[in-house]
Amino acid sequence: MPESSLDTRVPAVLLRIDRNPFHHGTLGAVRSLGRAGVDVHVIADSTGSPVRTSRFVSRLHPPPPPGASRADIAAVLLRVAARVERPAVLIPMDDAGAIAVSRLREELAPAYLLPQQPGHVPELVADKAELSGLCAAADVPHPVTLIPDSAAQAASAAWRLGLPVIAKWSRPWLLPAGSGLRSTAVVRSTQEARDLYLRTDEAGSQLLLQTFLPPGPDRDWFFHGYADRTGRLAAGGPGRKLCAWPRGAGLTAVGEWTDNPQVGALAERLTDSLGYRGVFDLDFRRCGMTGAYHLLDFNPRPGAQFRLFADAAGLDVVRAQHLDLTHRPLPVRAPQPGRAFVVENYAPLAALRPTRRSRELAWHAHDDTAPGRAMWGLWGSHVARRLLDRLPRLGSAGMAGHRLRVVRQSPPPAPSLTGLTGLTGMTGTTGTTGTTGATGTTGLNSAAGQAGCAEQAPTEPTDDERASRC
Repeated sequence: MPESSLDTRVPAVLLRIDRNPFHHGTLGAVRSLGRAGVDVHVIADSTGSPVRTSRFVSRLHPPPPPGASRADIAAVLLRVAARVERPAVLIPMDDAGAIAVSRLREELAPAYLLPQQPGHVPELVADKAELSGLCAAADVPHPVTLIPDSAAQAASAAWRLGLPVIAKWSRPWLLPAGSGLRSTAVVRSTQEARDLYLRTDEAGSQLLLQTFLPPGPDRDWFFHGYADRTGRLAAGGPGRKLCAWPRGAGLTAVGEWTDNPQVGALAERLTDSLGYRGVFDLDFRRCGMTGAYHLLDFNPRPGAQFRLFADAAGLDVVRAQHLDLTHRPLPVRAPQPGRAFVVENYAPLAALRPTRRSRELAWHAHDDTAPGRAMWGLWGSHVARRLLDRLPRLGSAGMAGHRLRVVRQSPPPAPSLTGLTGLTGMTGTTGTTGTTGATGTTGLNSAAGQAGCAEQAPTEPTDDERASRC
């Protein structure tokens, strides 16, 4: 894409509220817009972050404090707007930022250019509890999801779905730092489900239990897109996750742009039904038994690996948003299937392996080398700290010696505990959707297989069962 196609008179402001120093998606957005001649301002906790060293950053601004209210976030954004002194394209880089900006649209509109859509939509799609109903309404497959309202119901739901199950907090952006709670986890016993539910108040949102869809070759997919002012998908495409960190269900360490009409059709169907406008990132997992692609997450902002979908014309979802909001024409899409994206700190061997295909690295770039060097220094310190933290536990385990363990299968919960609310999911191989009312209940036929895709899990859980999404 010629650099002159972007209106370089209009700056861009990137907002990231979370404190992740290794968020390579922010660096990707900085480089994408900066290379096109756009002034890029970054609102983020950049202390020690490699992003701060990029030559494409025009200026860094301090972020809202942890746990900031919507009013605090508005104050920060308006303060930055006053320093920029002209309307700017505002691009949130995490869910918390996207939700806050959508709710503050009227207040921010004089200072920022924003997609026009109902303010509740980003919050609706980011909420895991709401996503089940949205998928059912749009006829998009989604894992069977139960929302227990007591610890006993959580234990019962885990048993009825068939262990292991996936546990999610409906609003993961509300999880307090340092709590040890993860947005997504694998639950392997009814007691784990019960214990997790008892931390609901601490988590700040509802606990969801979902049918576990086992990982496997060619099963993890994603779709990054930009829906323009008319609702047309004007950029992005479907991708296949070749390597994840943690393995099986983590963020994309190695991804490949792979043509997949089914995934593309599901993405278009869902965004059309919502009237969605702006950048989005969808995560899918293909069921090994039925072949159906189940939507796992809807992120109302750029995914960390969005640069995978930089097409032959140089268009990616971030540039598409800048072009669209400044009323510049978007070029005709020129997909590049086979293009790869590698995150070096999570897949170093893949980054070193030579390839003839088009490939982009998350951190290293020939025209912006400082972030890559800074990342390796920071990553080395991070890994060393993690290893040191584990040494005392490993040592005490060694001193204890090897002990025999007796593993007992817990009995099924009492039938009276099965009155579960909020069941929505895809059942059977035909994709039929089963939904209860707001207070309705559904009888589950067996401990496994109700989703039509609950494959038999290994008796001994592996690392592939870990779930940790960015």
